[in-house]
Amino acid sequence: MIENVIIMGAAGRDFHNFNIYFKNNPRYRVVAFTATQIPDIDDRLYPPALAGEIYPHGVPIYHEKELGGLIRKHKVDLVAFSYSDVPHTDVMHKASLAMAEGADFILIGATYTMLRSSKPVVAVCAVRTGCGKSQTTRKVCRIVKDRGQRVVAVRHPMPYGDLTQQVVQRFARHEDFDRHQCTIEEREEYEPLVDQGIVVYAGIDYQAILTEAEKEADIIVWDGGNNDTPFYHPDVHIVVFDPHRAGHECRYYPGETNMIMADIAVINKVDSAAADHIDIVRNNIVTHAPDADIVLAESAILVASPEQIKGKRVLVVEDGPTLTHGDMAFGAGTIAARRYGAAELVEAARYAVGSLRDTYARYPHIRQVLPAMGYGPQQVRDLEATIRAAECDLVLCATPIDLPRLLQIDKPTLRVRYEYQDSPGGLPLEEALTRRLAI
Repeated sequence: MIENVIIMGAAGRDFHNFNIYFKNNPRYRVVAFTATQIPDIDDRLYPPALAGEIYPHGVPIYHEKELGGLIRKHKVDLVAFSYSDVPHTDVMHKASLAMAEGADFILIGATYTMLRSSKPVVAVCAVRTGCGKSQTTRKVCRIVKDRGQRVVAVRHPMPYGDLTQQVVQRFARHEDFDRHQCTIEEREEYEPLVDQGIVVYAGIDYQAILTEAEKEADIIVWDGGNNDTPFYHPDVHIVVFDPHRAGHECRYYPGETNMIMADIAVINKVDSAAADHIDIVRNNIVTHAPDADIVLAESAILVASPEQIKGKRVLVVEDGPTLTHGDMAFGAGTIAARRYGAAELVEAARYAVGSLRDTYARYPHIRQVLPAMGYGPQQVRDLEATIRAAECDLVLCATPIDLPRLLQIDKPTLRVRYEYQDSPGGLPLEEALTRRLAI
């Protein structure tokens, strides 16, 4: 008997689970995807060219709020939950709805959809969005490269545009970002790696991506997204923790899974977190991943001219996903503003324009800072307009990219960057990594 399936996702893990678990499986018929978290990724089609012979018309994508009606309409037997950074309680709320409508509800095993590589794989994952994966990935790439190994980074998917054009994407130059019509969120992940000479792959078909990456790599670094588990089976699994959100490592899906599987547990931001919060995180690691090496790290904040901040009314622009589904109310820009004597952090929400008003309504914890939302052209325009409207002396841009290169900003700007740094006196990440990877 063929089972009708809905895959719940956010344009990433859901497509991978479809490709690996459902696509060519005669037991199942995927009747729909649902989408959430990312604006404007519903009301489109997973195209026939990618869906395979069983799906000559493709698979439609609906907003998650339509889940109950879709289960009834299509007599759905099974709902597969396939996205990340969700409280455990919310996952069960989704399960309760599916079961009330008569469908089974599953979470696919973490290792079941991990592809095997012929090259060693180092995975950099996290327990929450915004823990510091990106700078940790950059550090890992430097370690590997400095030891004479060719390294390629493969990034967790962010296919928010034309899916037929995003099957396999390779980024080696800034021109590649324009060619692939990257959003701000994509550039934030790819650009810093490309700037340090690392080739980055991303897309939809991660088997095809792996085949291409293996041609030019001695070691592959999986650069995780949100708090998702790796798509490739790791030889070394690095998991990053954030003591500013102590305890979240046990309360969010699938971050807790990452914690349990960790080979190296990096407790980041120890220079700005409370000691008792660091202890909570350490105790949870020791309890749930007793064989993991624990590395203490700092998210070093770099400002070229910090004296420009003193006494200024500052508008802080922070990384969008960290603030939104990462639940953080501040980031590196806020820390820099306070550390270097800003007279005032203007309340960004007061000046919100267009879609950013909706963002603040959905995430009311943010108000003080401006999330760099840029999933589409309209959001970019709204971001520019919000910055223009803000009554401030200085815009602190604390996103991973040089934001003024993409936006027309009519005010003085200062970039805040952050890089991985071992905390003095602890186990260095390089020692922990090379001991397990034997390079």
